[in-house]
Amino acid sequence: MPEHLKVPEQSMGDDCTSSQGAHQISKPVGQSDVASEVLSAAGIDLSTDDSHLPCLTIRMWTIGIFFTLLGCGLNTLYTLRFPSISLTQSAVQFLAFPIGKAWELAMPDWTLPILRWRLNPGRFNKKENILIYIMANLSFLTRLSADVLTEQRIFFGYKTGWGFEMLITLATILFGFSIAGICKTVVVDPPAMVYPGVFANTALNDVLHGGKQRQEDSKPLWCSSRYSFFVVAFAASFCWYWFPDFIFPALGYFTFVCWAAPKNNVVNQLFGMKNGLGLLPVTFDWSQIAYIGSPLVVPTWAISNVLAALVIWVYIVSPALYYTNTWNSAYLPIQSNSVFDNTGRTYNVSRIINKQDEYQLDPVKYANYSPIYLPVTYALNQFGLAFATVLSLFVWIALEKRDQVFHGLRSGWRSIRMTLEHSPMQIERGQPLACPPAPTWWYWITALISITLAIFSCEYWKVQLPWYGVLLAFAISTVFFIPLCIIYGTTNLRINIDIFCRIIAGYIWEGRVLANVWFFNLGYISGIKALQFSQDFKLGYYCGIPPRDLFTVQLTALCIATLSQVGVLNWALTNIKDVCTANAPNGFTCPFSRTHFNTSTIWGAVGPRRFFSPDATYHSLLYFFVLGLALPVLVYLLKRRYPASFWKHVHVPLLLGGLNYLPPASGTNYGSWAAVGLVVGVYVKRRHPAWWKQHNFVLSAALDSSVAIAAVIIFFAVFWTSAADKLAWWGTEVYKETCDWKACPYKTVAKGQTFGH
Repeated sequence: MPEHLKVPEQSMGDDCTSSQGAHQISKPVGQSDVASEVLSAAGIDLSTDDSHLPCLTIRMWTIGIFFTLLGCGLNTLYTLRFPSISLTQSAVQFLAFPIGKAWELAMPDWTLPILRWRLNPGRFNKKENILIYIMANLSFLTRLSADVLTEQRIFFGYKTGWGFEMLITLATILFGFSIAGICKTVVVDPPAMVYPGVFANTALNDVLHGGKQRQEDSKPLWCSSRYSFFVVAFAASFCWYWFPDFIFPALGYFTFVCWAAPKNNVVNQLFGMKNGLGLLPVTFDWSQIAYIGSPLVVPTWAISNVLAALVIWVYIVSPALYYTNTWNSAYLPIQSNSVFDNTGRTYNVSRIINKQDEYQLDPVKYANYSPIYLPVTYALNQFGLAFATVLSLFVWIALEKRDQVFHGLRSGWRSIRMTLEHSPMQIERGQPLACPPAPTWWYWITALISITLAIFSCEYWKVQLPWYGVLLAFAISTVFFIPLCIIYGTTNLRINIDIFCRIIAGYIWEGRVLANVWFFNLGYISGIKALQFSQDFKLGYYCGIPPRDLFTVQLTALCIATLSQVGVLNWALTNIKDVCTANAPNGFTCPFSRTHFNTSTIWGAVGPRRFFSPDATYHSLLYFFVLGLALPVLVYLLKRRYPASFWKHVHVPLLLGGLNYLPPASGTNYGSWAAVGLVVGVYVKRRHPAWWKQHNFVLSAALDSSVAIAAVIIFFAVFWTSAADKLAWWGTEVYKETCDWKACPYKTVAKGQTFGH
């Protein structure tokens, strides 16, 4: 491989750069797929690091704890509301900078008498800024946990109190933290595991803290420095977002074909954005384009695979199934994340369960009401392709990533043997590095603590999930973690296994709805949190954070996040009148928790046995398991046979599971995301490489942070005060007058009639 395409080797001198915990990388598992110019463009220089910059300062702790409490509290509170808002990671990183600089200028240089900490440790540095971001990052992992707690307390009416809520939340987050630390040698250390999702953060850190201004080759386009470009892009994006979010929302829902034929079902189904396939994916709203994440940080080969999946499964297969009325889908919207009954109405779960009998299914009520019917994109993507993805992950790992996994496991085993054969102090004394790693046995201890807390919580409070169910849930989370993290660490794209967890629990504990709820929480949510922790490990490595400092910060932050989440949630559920009902003030109707409630009831009460039985409507979806087994083998053989062809870029898990946000995401979200990513990542990068290197990741950071801050301001200034109700014109209403917005089906059911059998 040419030298300019290689990732620079890590210096093994006595500085923190060479010793990021498990980041004492032995030998690379093959060459990295990322060129050194990408790391340089992201403001990452692995060859230099100022190991003397203070990290755990009182300034970092104060600002970090503040944003952890603020972000966790705000995001937890507004997960109960529709429309919801959130304080995003990029916004926190940006806002922490002026606060840190103000501290630097205003605080006296005193030394606290007890801890001997300097009140003003000098210049607010990039390591403090990134640690604040990592602390606050935990506040963005709260929504799913808050949804589950609300679901149990409000919709199931089972109040366990603060004790259970604190312990089960802490156990879930702590287990994710633990498996991420235990698996570092596999999912963090290899140079190929670059975690492109952090490139915007490192670029922003480089801009804010006066990194190198590489502008000598950028004169053909924009000659501005990275800092100047960030300021201009941030200001322009902040101002522009007021139009698609408030003044002219039709710019976000730019379905102009539907506007021309608002009552034509087929046109709206094919070109719609809300309940359509989005065949012309045009939108001028960055929050819609970046619905699944910024396309500017994702490798173009990954974007190409997702685009291929979109064309095959959404633009070709879905319409073919829909217009042939496969699974009776033509009586439903072509795209929706709701489930329906045999009259085409949203499924009323309350009609099939007995609330007095722990929400068990009433077979008589179920027989008299209706089977469950799914929109075609829901059935295809969330079930059929999800089944194929689950199996393909392990076949793909065995065929294409086995060397990386085995090398990482061997490195991990060597680390464990060193711990067993020598005391930690002996290892440290023999460690020539200035920043010793965080030993793997620390993470084993936190893993045991989390498992103990989870088992105690589920057994003591009797939530229907037995101790072996806890172990099985954590086992599934662990087994899937490595393949999912390898994909996430190379593409910044997540593959979901939530339906798989629901179905496993539905088969084992059929009729036990709460068991399904908590199996999902422990098996799926813990794995999602582990992905984020792994990304933060890599971010800490890129920024030269001492591994033990990072361990301390993350462990402290997850405890604070647990307290904040449970405290805010209990306050809201106790003090907001009519919370989680249609009469709740200010939109606190708990839409996400209600969706979880419906899903848990369907899979816990109705169960997958009825859903996929041989005579059931959706039995044929089980054949997707065969696709998941065969396709990775076929593609692997084609890669071996034609090593220089396009097959070398084909990524089977992304082809099958790359559309995991659809629904509720639409073809417009994925199509516009792919278009922007390919235009910038291919055309701009080739035609204007100097501009791309200097500004691409800075642009991503500017767009993400500006939109996040603008959204919060618009929400409180306009929507919270009901000022938005006074603005009504063509640009706020045109897209709402279409069949796309009204979810018109292809076929209609006559009044008093039903479809299906």
